[in-house]
Amino acid sequence: MAHMVAPVFRDLPVTVAGRSVAFYRDVLGFEVSKPTNGAAAEVTNGPVRLRFVERGGKDGAHTVFFETDDVRGMREAIAARGGKPGEVDRVNWIRMHAFELRDPDGHALWFGQSLHTPLREIHTPQGIGQLRQIIPSMPHRDVARGIAHYRDVLGFTINFAQENLGVMDRDSVRVLIVKRDDRGVGVGGCYVYVRDIDQLHAELVAKGANVQETPVSHPWGLRDFSVRDDEGNEITFGQTFE
Repeated sequence: MAHMVAPVFRDLPVTVAGRSVAFYRDVLGFEVSKPTNGAAAEVTNGPVRLRFVERGGKDGAHTVFFETDDVRGMREAIAARGGKPGEVDRVNWIRMHAFELRDPDGHALWFGQSLHTPLREIHTPQGIGQLRQIIPSMPHRDVARGIAHYRDVLGFTINFAQENLGVMDRDSVRVLIVKRDDRGVGVGGCYVYVRDIDQLHAELVAKGANVQETPVSHPWGLRDFSVRDDEGNEITFGQTFE
């Protein structure tokens, strides 16, 4: 049986306290406790204590990180109780295997296990297996303009260009600029791991890129920021940290 192994004490804004209590109790395995200090409800799970408070007008979604001694066992238990957890991923190869799910109020809940704790291999080792590389496609109404944007603003070089396609390279990353057609009106997106997130952020700001925010450090071991190109496609750049 998987257990929580690190203390957490958080107030979470909720819309309907009873709905949140039912989710944390029935899906995540928490126990219901007597609420303290004016909280609407309170739940515990080993060293973890969460208090549900009335959501205010400006309360957005929060992120809560729980450390467990068996991340795969925790995921399996949550799925068996009707939850919808994401896949276990090595989101920070220095520190954690982790997965995410959302509670009824949209709060992001991350469950992680230290890499120092024995865990059987989750992913196929690099260089082995069928799938080898992923190359995202970014749709553009004007491919030539997209190529110029990725070259002049985002620092890519042109590997190949024609009327309806641009193959753009930067370091070991490749992105395709493709012609937007009638099959879809959405936008593309991808996540790129980098060596120095703050240096890249400063570079792209100086070049006038549509940077969405300053780099943010997340409790699951990634520091990242996002950029939107001239068609609204989003690239998020991230760096792991200890």
